[in-house]
Amino acid sequence: MPFGDIIGFSAAFLTTASFVPQAWLTFKTRDVSGISLGMYSAFTLGVALWLVYGLSLGAWPVVVANTITLMLALAILVMKLRYGRAPQR
Repeated sequence: MPFGDIIGFSAAFLTTASFVPQAWLTFKTRDVSGISLGMYSAFTLGVALWLVYGLSLGAWPVVVANTITLMLALAILVMKLRYGRAPQR
């Protein structure tokens, strides 16, 4: 495997794995009060675009990482939409 791919897969693993604790905590508690709908919406769209970009280049570290991250981000975004409440004034 080329050295660049090793670096890419290592970076992909670390950045994707960093989402797992947040996703797990959100699934477990259903607490989405600290999650910004605007930020997660923009982030999820950005990850989807990175995935398309990776596919267009055939850059498998980018494709694999963003496929997994997109699934996690979408799950959190769906929970934010389902369980989030407007703040009480």
